[in-house]
Amino acid sequence: MKTPNKRKIINDPVFGFINIPNDFLYDIIQHPYFQRLNRIKQLGLSSFVYPGAQHTRLQHSLGAMHLMGEAIAQLQLVGQEITAAEAEAVQASILLHDIGHGPFSHTMENSLVSGVSHEEISLWMMQKINRELDGKLDMALDIFTNVYPKKFLHQLVSSQLDMDRLDYLSRDSFYSGVSEGIIGAARIIKMLNIHNDQLVIEAKGIYSIEKFLVARRLMYWQVYLHKTSVAAEQMLLNILKRAKELASHHVELFASPALHYFLYNEVDKYHFERSEEALEHFAMLDDSDVICAIKVWASHTDLVLSILCKAFTDRRLFKVEIGTQPIDEIQRNTQLKQYREHFNVSAHEAAYFMGEEIVSTDTYSPEDDNINILYKDGTVKDIADASDMLNITVLTKKVEKHYFCFYRI
Repeated sequence: MKTPNKRKIINDPVFGFINIPNDFLYDIIQHPYFQRLNRIKQLGLSSFVYPGAQHTRLQHSLGAMHLMGEAIAQLQLVGQEITAAEAEAVQASILLHDIGHGPFSHTMENSLVSGVSHEEISLWMMQKINRELDGKLDMALDIFTNVYPKKFLHQLVSSQLDMDRLDYLSRDSFYSGVSEGIIGAARIIKMLNIHNDQLVIEAKGIYSIEKFLVARRLMYWQVYLHKTSVAAEQMLLNILKRAKELASHHVELFASPALHYFLYNEVDKYHFERSEEALEHFAMLDDSDVICAIKVWASHTDLVLSILCKAFTDRRLFKVEIGTQPIDEIQRNTQLKQYREHFNVSAHEAAYFMGEEIVSTDTYSPEDDNINILYKDGTVKDIADASDMLNITVLTKKVEKHYFCFYRI
């Protein structure tokens, strides 16, 4: 007979004390797949810009679970029927929503694995845990994949106003020290309701939503897409691509078993779906594997790899030029020529000392998913139509910037 887990309380610097409601959610938190998130930073390389941004994806997931509990309690308070099983399932779903993130997430997706998103890996990991738990995650998976009849439960996990965003904006602004990202998460949750199986915000919460959208826009350009963070990611991407290229030519590279697997094998969606080998190696991979390898590679005999790794370790990052158009061919070729002559390398090798990134974001996309405002007379309006304080069309406009990253000689 299994002894019940003791009631657990976590002291969270953002939301205060977080209760783990029951043994089932505690067991999920204790799973090795979930504990791996404690070894992956939430903001990847943003600590190069904001030294305080050292928080992990595990902290974020726990915070999102806490907010989910608050949201469920609020919806039940206003008369919405949510069973204990549904409440548990939607909390499990938000706990596991980021479980498939790799180290430095999007950099990993674009270098060591191909054609596989972290959302797909999250789903495979959840399915694996579900098999271990004899199907106890069935409802959580249905909510996660949006096949559960109550659609608003999925919206709480993934939408323009989900608990994921409410936590990461609050948490990322707290740890980075960027006060522009502070939102009234508690106020927004208190204004939640359901109308025609859709999540809505009661009209008196409209100003909190406006602040939420403005904060999200500011956080994207000030933190998530900060030019130095983008430069660091581009540098890391080039390092991993170079390592991968050397591995394909059977050059010996220091690597943990998990990182070695992805360097010396061409891993794509087929490998994940065919066997559990790829998933198990991925589950052993975290930030420390990559950082440790880069420290060792700084002394490698390959000139390109060693220069990039040494510069990355010492925070001599790529410089960035931002424009509205891609860099012209003349400037690109001039830069390549400088690297070829300075380092005495080929044009192919010289290309590793630079990179281009098109960065774009729109803060609010009514086409994807609405934030609806519910009035006392029962009418519902999209926030873009309901707002009388600021022009939401400014936030719906897609902003695109071209970043040219390059190693300064």
